[in-house]
Amino acid sequence: MREVFHQSLEDVQSRLVEIAELVTVAIDKATRAFSTSDVSLAEEVIEDDAIIDEKAVALDELAIEILARQQPVARDLRIVVSALRMSASLERMGDIAEHIAQLTRMRFPERAIPKGLKSTFTKMGELDVEVARQLTELLRTQDLAVTERIRNADDEIDDLHVSVFEKVLSDSWQGEASATVDATLASRYHERFADHAVSVAKKVAYLSTGDWTPATDTLDVIQIQP
Repeated sequence: MREVFHQSLEDVQSRLVEIAELVTVAIDKATRAFSTSDVSLAEEVIEDDAIIDEKAVALDELAIEILARQQPVARDLRIVVSALRMSASLERMGDIAEHIAQLTRMRFPERAIPKGLKSTFTKMGELDVEVARQLTELLRTQDLAVTERIRNADDEIDDLHVSVFEKVLSDSWQGEASATVDATLASRYHERFADHAVSVAKKVAYLSTGDWTPATDTLDVIQIQP
């Protein structure tokens, strides 16, 4: 029975990695579509979000089944409950990628990125894709050194998010109302995407260390296993 339980926990971890990989593909496609007004690519993101949702629901059902049948306690219980919360964050990240794609589709054939902000959003997109890739690596390896890279990228995105608001609120901003709305929405989506990644990273670190703010530079690779 214990061996079955261990296999179930490994299945939970592998499913988290699978969802993170799908989220990475989604945000990569969404940011490229947003940058180039590629409506076909945007449609792919919108359509494929249902797959991420289905995978997240299946993971949640597995976790609930483990809780009901195995009745885990202590650290095993924390792993299963944390997996439910990570699944929710990853699903939300997929939704955010879909929202970015929807902005692209809504403004097509015009560009969704307002004039004067292209380089900013290009950088935000690149950072979000990198955050998703790093998060996938973290979930696969539990190498806590990766959490620091995720946090650093999140800080950069936060700074860019602030710069977008400063731009659209400045006296020199000449964008129309629709451009202002697009800029603020898109910036918020990019910023929240990274925030969810940080949230997942914190949960992985907590499972390994019991500390919400570990000194990641001194930690080795720690496997999340019972």
